[in-house]
Amino acid sequence: MKYYLIAGEASGDLHGANLMKGLKKFDPDADFRFFGGDLMNREGGKLVCHFRKMAYMGLFDVLANLRTIAGNLSFCKKDILNFTPDVIILIDYPGFNLRIAKFAHEHGLKVFYYIAPKVWAWKKSRIKKLKTFVDKLFVIFPFEVEFFKQHDLHVWYFGNPLKDAIHEYRNKADIPDNELIKKDNNRRVIALLSGSRTSEIKHCLPEMVKAASYFPSFRFIVAGVPAIESKKYEAILSGTGISLVSNRTYKLLDHSYAAIVTSGTATLETALFNVPQVVIYKVGWLTYFLGKLFVKVRFFSLVNIISGKEVVKELLQSDIAGRIKNELSLLLNDEAYRKRILAEYGKISSSLGDVGVSERLAFKMIEILKS
Repeated sequence: MKYYLIAGEASGDLHGANLMKGLKKFDPDADFRFFGGDLMNREGGKLVCHFRKMAYMGLFDVLANLRTIAGNLSFCKKDILNFTPDVIILIDYPGFNLRIAKFAHEHGLKVFYYIAPKVWAWKKSRIKKLKTFVDKLFVIFPFEVEFFKQHDLHVWYFGNPLKDAIHEYRNKADIPDNELIKKDNNRRVIALLSGSRTSEIKHCLPEMVKAASYFPSFRFIVAGVPAIESKKYEAILSGTGISLVSNRTYKLLDHSYAAIVTSGTATLETALFNVPQVVIYKVGWLTYFLGKLFVKVRFFSLVNIISGKEVVKELLQSDIAGRIKNELSLLLNDEAYRKRILAEYGKISSSLGDVGVSERLAFKMIEILKS
């Protein structure tokens, strides 16, 4: 069968790649065409647009790139019609993907949505679009099943695909440690995960750097993401003594004693690696105030959202560096505090299902398509 997949961010690229592996297992003749990244590209098929051309966030970032976004949408629609897929699989990235869902529905194409938009946090109006334009909805958090049920939407849940990604990493032939992240008995490593978008790095990494200056006996290492040029990190890290390693986030987490993490998928990855963390987020002030008006959630980190309570400290917008200092001191020095966090991590991991999520999901998708 022919599959058209659309992922607009690094996390979508990861989950898209694992889904493609599962689809190939049950459909050896699978033909892929996709918007995605390097991980999806390794699975074969045709990469028609890299997500680095699509990862815009915040009001000004979006407004400044309206022409590019419109061009991507127009190209995608034409490309879909030329490819005539058996199904379009939309992966997260709702601002773009819901527009494609509407277009596909209008042209009689089957639409699966994988990793549902976070309508439980904001823009509940999107629920109507999901009902109207999406044939099947697949979610990755256990609490989403009941949420969508309350809105008369049936969803499929097979667990969280990060369990597969981390399992695959742990079972690979060992990759030699980069000297920068090799364990050092005298100086423990603290990971800095500053986000996957340029705007997140711009706002969040400087706060992490300021906080790091309070802990000279620890080694701080930034996890660089492939879609971001190293010079963007180096402009902020120059003269700080903080190191950068690219495309080795899991290896870095494997060697870390604690972490400072920009809110997003990375918070859950950090938890699944059992690394105590403090979570931060910072955006431009106009975006922040608009967000305050429309985003109604008790927590903003996935770890706390899944748990339904504060497991890790969340620091938002102002005086972040000073508050990181206070929380990181607890994470580094209070053993009982660390143990409480790790115990909650264990409960989170158990709630996210067993390994094999992507294969179970792929099998169900193919079963639906064949029926």
